[in-house]
Amino acid sequence: MEIKENKSYILTPWNSHYENIKKVYSIWICMNPPKSRENSITRYYIAEENLVGSVKERKADYDLMAAVMICLGKEGDSDTDLLKLLNVLLSTETGSQDKCQILEEDFHIKMTLALESEVSLMCNLSKGVEEKGIRKGIVAMVSTLKELQIADEIILSKIREKFGLTEETAETYLKEIS
Repeated sequence: MEIKENKSYILTPWNSHYENIKKVYSIWICMNPPKSRENSITRYYIAEENLVGSVKERKADYDLMAAVMICLGKEGDSDTDLLKLLNVLLSTETGSQDKCQILEEDFHIKMTLALESEVSLMCNLSKGVEEKGIRKGIVAMVSTLKELQIADEIILSKIREKFGLTEETAETYLKEIS
């Protein structure tokens, strides 16, 4: 799948090339939606509604924006192929080897080295984002405990216990705040 660059046109009274306006889609993929929205795809668009009078415009002249919300659920919970595919690809629980196997077996997508590499890169990227978030959480916890004047030994004990850290790693977090 290739995403092509969209050329932007700035419309002014002196340069009004409305015929160059292209329809725009904004696609949102929601990873952890409320239960009521899980495994759903919803489109929002502009529609003509005459409140006073009876003007009739060509749909092509006003139907220039649409938003699509794709709300994922748990892997395996959907009956829709697109949602199943996205749930597999974007799962944080499934490793890249397993994803490649599922893509090949369940979706009949031939795995090339390039595609396997892309899946692996995507998995590593999400893992990096997760690790960064955990790191920020630990730093915030240490900072809060320091502000509450909790003894360093207790802080070290708590973060080692809570996050399964080695003593050396826990001390690194403590030094970062001090």
